[in-house]
Amino acid sequence: MTYFKSRDWAAIAICASLWGVLNSVFTPIFFHMFGLPFLCDLIGFAVLTVAVWWTRKLGATTMVGLIATIVNFLFNPGGTHFLGFTAASIVFDVSTRLVGYNTSFKKPIFSMIIMVSISTLSAAVAGFLIGTFFMAGPALATWGGVAGWAALHAVGGVIGGIIGAILVVALTSRGVLVEGKR
Repeated sequence: MTYFKSRDWAAIAICASLWGVLNSVFTPIFFHMFGLPFLCDLIGFAVLTVAVWWTRKLGATTMVGLIATIVNFLFNPGGTHFLGFTAASIVFDVSTRLVGYNTSFKKPIFSMIIMVSISTLSAAVAGFLIGTFFMAGPALATWGGVAGWAALHAVGGVIGGIIGAILVVALTSRGVLVEGKR
């Protein structure tokens, strides 16, 4: 028996390509217009929430993050800051496993609270790593240093977590069921 079945790989591929392509195309435009990192978090953590709901397996969101990183580098070779999101996908993966998949998606209110919390934590980790290793000093000074940059990403994680939880609740209320939950 393989750990990831073809259905899991399909979910991972769809979510990773969605995150990688949308991030590569739209996030630089948004960032240049507003100077804020919200869109990358919004896209990433909404997609990770759907991926973990869909697969409910440890390692799935890590794979989403790794594949999205490769896709991001294909479209944007200079986007090394995305490595912060690779690490954040691992934090997201481990956190959802520790909370428990059935607990995370038991009821809509649980989904909202847990996914927003985990997305916020993971986004803050991404912001901290990006601020520490990939941001120029003057840009960081504008937003209060590494802590300010991590807080900005955390705001994006809140938005992405809300959107991801809403998508999961909507899919569940429409009768879309994950394997083993029929």
